[in-house]
Amino acid sequence: MPSHLFADHHHAQPPERGAVDALISQARRLRGSLDAVRREAAAEGHPDEDARLRWQRALCDLAVHHLDDLGGHLDQLREGLPAGPVEGPVEGVDGFLPHPAAPPGPDPEAQARGSLLTRVGSAEWNLLTDEASWSEELFGIFGREPADGPLTLDELPSLIFADDQPLVTAMVTDCLVDGKPIDGEFRIVRSDTSVRTVHMVGEPVLDADGSTACMWAVLRDVSELRRSQRAVRETRDSLQRQRHIAQTEHRLAVELQEAVLPPWRGSLRFPHGGPVALDLAARYLPSGSSALVGGDWYDALQLPDGRTLLSAGDLTGHGVTATSGMAMLLGALRGMAVSGQEPGPMMGYLNQLLDTSAQPALGSAVCCRFDPATRRLDWAQAGHPAPLLFRDGRGRALQPPEGVLLGATSGAVYTQRSVQLEPGDLLVLYTDGLVPRRRTPDADSAHEGAERLLALAPRFAAARSAQDSVRIVVEEFGNAEREDDACVLIAQVGE
Repeated sequence: MPSHLFADHHHAQPPERGAVDALISQARRLRGSLDAVRREAAAEGHPDEDARLRWQRALCDLAVHHLDDLGGHLDQLREGLPAGPVEGPVEGVDGFLPHPAAPPGPDPEAQARGSLLTRVGSAEWNLLTDEASWSEELFGIFGREPADGPLTLDELPSLIFADDQPLVTAMVTDCLVDGKPIDGEFRIVRSDTSVRTVHMVGEPVLDADGSTACMWAVLRDVSELRRSQRAVRETRDSLQRQRHIAQTEHRLAVELQEAVLPPWRGSLRFPHGGPVALDLAARYLPSGSSALVGGDWYDALQLPDGRTLLSAGDLTGHGVTATSGMAMLLGALRGMAVSGQEPGPMMGYLNQLLDTSAQPALGSAVCCRFDPATRRLDWAQAGHPAPLLFRDGRGRALQPPEGVLLGATSGAVYTQRSVQLEPGDLLVLYTDGLVPRRRTPDADSAHEGAERLLALAPRFAAARSAQDSVRIVVEEFGNAEREDDACVLIAQVGE
């Protein structure tokens, strides 16, 4: 015996028309605002847009579809249920679904919005007369001409996707036999072979004796909604994968950088022993974004002949590519210095190495070799800021020898210069990331960085060690919102 679940259920009174109109107006205003956001996103879109932007646009599309569905439901709520009374003993029984007179003509504003109403249709299957009644919108959803008439419950499976037919059969059976409401989705194959996803909700209409007389349902085409939901899921998954890859690459870049840069944190003296030594200290300053690990480096190496190699440099790019390239250059530089090469030729070999690399890049570098026996500094540079020399409370930039960026041109020649250092002199090597890059074309961050460092001369003169001088630099530049990472290496000549 069918359930009497709906036989004595009194439906709530429909909301007042004014309240529905207010909801419709509010939904339209929200829809208009969302359309403006979509247009802005489309205008800013690019074929190479990242996963986050695609995810945001997919969410926007999904919100549009939800608002469209809401607009369609509100319009139908205002217009009332479609006409088509059920024949026989169902009519007039308390608790049955009402069948009002034919609703007024379509709302011109609703028609102007296009397919809001066309995605929602209704159907009624009379079990007593074996008749079916479909709304005009339902014919459009199923891709069926109204002249062909509606499908009966027995004919309905002919348009349902084969894999979904058991689900629909079970829902209809539970509704007709056990009086359960219908709420489920299935796919239909239209005459043009296109596949649409339909969401159906319905309930049985009971006769006076509690038996099922007909089944009433509202069917909604949710194909675009499901497509948008899939797009959201796919772009979200893509974003999560890219985030995981980025985190892994960042971890590798940090580990590689830490493995290559000198491990010392305090002052270091080269060479070990002897009356004249360099007091050394250095610091790596990360960029404003911790995710951007660049190819900046500093290095100090005691050579077999007792001289000291000092170097600093910067390789373009970020991440594993930049840090691996930096490790390659730094390793090559150390090897050539140990073999006795002069700073100028070393820059030439580094340029050749970078020019023939499988991953082309540009780099800048400065290489200095200090002889403690004579206090002479021989140095060369490749498109890099010149070292700063501080003496007697004043500072100046060393006159740079010729040298273009590493990797900029094949066969470049790099010259070198020499400078005589004195006891107490302070030498500062740095990369140009110390100062944020300016947006104006005529701005020169490297020049600004040199000027600000030179202005620290009185404080350097009062510092007791190279480590104290590095702390002064960090106080001056450490809190800056840098777009790139930076390095500073300070060497003080002993008495």
